Amino acid sequence: MIPTKNELSILVVDDEAQILLGTSLMLRNGGIPIVRTIQDSREVLPFLSSRKVDVIILDLFMPHLTGQELLETVAHEYPHITVIVMTASNELDTAVACMKAGAFDYLVKPVDKNRLLSCVKKALEVNSLRDEVSSLKEHLLCDKIENSAAFSHIITGSKKMRAIFHYMEAVAPTNQAVLICGETGTGKELIARAMHILSGCTGQFAAVNSAGLDDQMFSDALFGHRKGAFTGADHERAGLIGTAANGTLFLDEIGDLHETSQIKLLRLLQEQEYYPVGSDIPKQSKARIVAATNRDPKELISAKSLRSDLYFRLCTHQIDLPPLRERCEDLHLLVDHFLAKASNVFHKEKPKYSTELVLLLSAYHFPGNVRELEGIIFDAVARHKSGDLSLKTFKSRVDQHALEANIDKGIAYRGSGVVLDHEGSFPTLKQAESLLISEAMRRTGNHQRIAASLLGISRQALNKRLNHK
Repeated sequence: MIPTKNELSILVVDDEAQILLGTSLMLRNGGIPIVRTIQDSREVLPFLSSRKVDVIILDLFMPHLTGQELLETVAHEYPHITVIVMTASNELDTAVACMKAGAFDYLVKPVDKNRLLSCVKKALEVNSLRDEVSSLKEHLLCDKIENSAAFSHIITGSKKMRAIFHYMEAVAPTNQAVLICGETGTGKELIARAMHILSGCTGQFAAVNSAGLDDQMFSDALFGHRKGAFTGADHERAGLIGTAANGTLFLDEIGDLHETSQIKLLRLLQEQEYYPVGSDIPKQSKARIVAATNRDPKELISAKSLRSDLYFRLCTHQIDLPPLRERCEDLHLLVDHFLAKASNVFHKEKPKYSTELVLLLSAYHFPGNVRELEGIIFDAVARHKSGDLSLKTFKSRVDQHALEANIDKGIAYRGSGVVLDHEGSFPTLKQAESLLISEAMRRTGNHQRIAASLLGISRQALNKRLNHK
């Protein structure tokens, strides 16, 4: 897959005009728009000094300045440029000498179209990975977000999220697929949109939820159809892949795709081409694919819900979003943001809230993550009349769920030497009480009122138990 949306420049150097024409046509037809040609080898070095070139396809036997001489000079002065030797010589010694001098590959004329395209695309992928590593190192060392505006719609102060932003900035310029993994409500589409902004795409962002789409619906939605392709197809339809040309196509819930649809998507990723419904003429894809799933991809593969070859194509760049319970430092920011948003929707003055609210929420498991928090806040604002925001609205939602979530999961408190799960020794009632009290106090930052609420007892009862520990 061609790895960058920036202008790719392929330079073909050969003293035969027919070879230059044929090679440039093959590359353009293969999806590489910018192909430049030079017939006089003496013009190559001046050209490189003033123009950007990603890959050079170089003939060896030329008058004035030979390909071997050019190869050695380019490898020394322009090491970032990948050189592919394409010559009529089929001598092993010559090929070995070129590879030692720094050639990426050695092709013998006449070269098959698919062989040439495959070689060039691999060279571009290697360039892209090299640039990505360099960019990632730079971002990690300076710890600076270069394009903070791209993340302005993501409310966070989390170190985990900041690390994800650094990674996104490093991989955004590539055209390779991105897989976003995270539980429901963690903001996968927001991350996909940020990736679209960072990439500098000139095209649109198009999103489709794969859940519930059969193969026909998927093919029609993504690839479009020709007029008359099926009953009711009165007009030609471009499909979302056409809508997202030079942009980003976001496929949510990729694990729910029909197997036949997964095969078509795999071909799209591998060949960068697709067939509209009712057409036997392939079209070139110019959209970057960003996919997402709320389940572990390895579990999907084990369950035969996701093809392993499709996964490995999608996960060239994988982003794992942390659940809200792993970024509790963001709770106060999110609460403040959603309070302002809800107040605006309900035309109310933004209510004030106590620090106890954040402590209470930090003890909750949040199976629905940020989306669930938004719903809770909106419900609380809708019920709010006056004064500070009441904690009662939240307690009814949080109290029992916080304990049930932990008990159902069989959490083990191994630091105390007692295991509270489905394996090992069963704790006594006194031990279980002590563990629950300790955990409630830990989660609430030793705030007795909130801890007592989690435990379902009065503050006085908790204080009595704490004094007798």
